[in-house]
Amino acid sequence: MKRLGSLSVAVATLAALTVTSQGASPGEPAVRQAPAAREAHVPGDLRAMLREIDARRVEKSIRTLVGFGTRNTLSSQDDPRRGIGAARDWIRREFESHAAASGGRMKVELQGYVQQPGPEHPRIPRPVQITNVVATLTGTQPASSGRVYVVSGHYDSMCTSPTNDTCDAPGADDDASGVAAVLEMARVMAKRAFDATIVFMAVAGEEQGLYGSTHFAEQARQRGVNIAGMITNDIVGSSTAQDGTRDPRTVRLFAEGVPTDETPEEANVRRSVGGENDSESRQLARHIKESAERAVPGMTVRIVYRRDRYLRGGDHIPFLQRGYPAVRFTEPHEDYRHQHQDVRVEDGVRYGDLPEFVDFAYTARVAQVNAAALATLARAPAVPRDARILTRRLTNDTELTWAPNPEPDLAGYEIVWRDTTEPYWTHVIPVGDVTSYTVRGMSKDNFFFGVRAVDREGHRGPVAFPLPQR
Repeated sequence: MKRLGSLSVAVATLAALTVTSQGASPGEPAVRQAPAAREAHVPGDLRAMLREIDARRVEKSIRTLVGFGTRNTLSSQDDPRRGIGAARDWIRREFESHAAASGGRMKVELQGYVQQPGPEHPRIPRPVQITNVVATLTGTQPASSGRVYVVSGHYDSMCTSPTNDTCDAPGADDDASGVAAVLEMARVMAKRAFDATIVFMAVAGEEQGLYGSTHFAEQARQRGVNIAGMITNDIVGSSTAQDGTRDPRTVRLFAEGVPTDETPEEANVRRSVGGENDSESRQLARHIKESAERAVPGMTVRIVYRRDRYLRGGDHIPFLQRGYPAVRFTEPHEDYRHQHQDVRVEDGVRYGDLPEFVDFAYTARVAQVNAAALATLARAPAVPRDARILTRRLTNDTELTWAPNPEPDLAGYEIVWRDTTEPYWTHVIPVGDVTSYTVRGMSKDNFFFGVRAVDREGHRGPVAFPLPQR
């Protein structure tokens, strides 16, 4: 059951932990209680990186994308000023300019194919080129560079009809905002080193049916790419609801519980251990919330326990379908007058996805949330492999085992646990550089347990949720 055996969750940094007696045994490491995320230490280099994210550059990117008139997937591929081809080429140039500061570690490529029409593709009336613009920042630690994190936005747009390729479709919020956030992340992160690899991506064909992201995810699966987490940013530009109320300090994060691609055998194990709330994607969301709220003061990541909104879907879904943990960022309250609408005025109401309805400072803060999470993931050790909770005998102790991590700077491991009704890991036991541990006097029947790796700089990696081993 790989989905429960390789979870991605981060508990807040433990520098300010307080000792509690629960679960500790004489002569054993103390059990500690995790502090609130906002109380934990944030490294100075991470703070500096986040300060470089610039709302003015975000605004410039959004207005430039809107300036191409339409970015409908069916629009012109070769007009230098209007259409999706012009947008594609501009995004590529932006990524290449950021890559120039990476010392050769960031490579930019176009990944494309021709999507054919057919009954199962109602929004593809003729053969059309689908092209993703991909910037890959290779990790610097050999033991971790094969571990990949993907962050995306989609650069195509639409007006009321998804097959109208000539109408103005500015797509300022949906989804120039997400692309602008990804471009700004790539700019500030290309200059820095990370153990694992980060892929910054602008995909096409989302409005026609998630075609670009599906192609990327399928190619990754066929090549055996280890995508440890995928984040899509789709409609992250407005802090104002349709009724006029504002919420400029919250962003929603959609995360599924039961995995999309769960097998019957995995479902049986999940039901037996009560793991409905411990999928990889849900734990990825918890990590993002913890790391982002710690590093970006005043921002709240509101996790929504759903794959996506009603009647909607985003570019994380093809990754979920192929077994990769993936989540979606979206603004807190959408204004549907400014999505998928012909630009017009009706009864005094302005319709259309125009830049005047975008909060550029808010989009920049969402980019900071993303960057904080990605930097934390890419600098921490990987999730421990083959984590097991031993069930071969009845006991009120909890016995855990796991395989050793490969990172050369590994310092050791921590056991984390929580009550079964708690949404986040609440307690931690430092256990040193070992691959097994027994939690004395705490029954596996009463708590959820996990194990995570820690490096010598104090970076804590994702938590492995153990499977039963008889």
